[in-house]
Amino acid sequence: MIYPMSEEIFSHKETRPNGDIIECRIWKVPISKHNPDGLDYSCVFIRGGKRLIGYDNSEGHESKGTTHHKHVKDRILSYEFEDIWKLIEDFDKDVEKIENGLIQ
Repeated sequence: MIYPMSEEIFSHKETRPNGDIIECRIWKVPISKHNPDGLDYSCVFIRGGKRLIGYDNSEGHESKGTTHHKHVKDRILSYEFEDIWKLIEDFDKDVEKIENGLIQ
């Protein structure tokens, strides 16, 4: 979700020759109950038009105990958010696992 008072602080999109798409965007947003960190983010790895890995803190997943979560194919898992650098590192590691066949 993009907030009216948001500021994009990180944006990267890569489309690889095989069609894989890797995109990560992070915004600074007003601190709120939903965004106590003052951040909103979405990182996604798409292959063949399907999301294989996705990290985000969108609303609607509070039942997992937090809005921070990741999508691994059709599963939604809680994600322990520390900071944006760790987020990018964790996302990159999961992309590498998909590419190496370690996540099926």
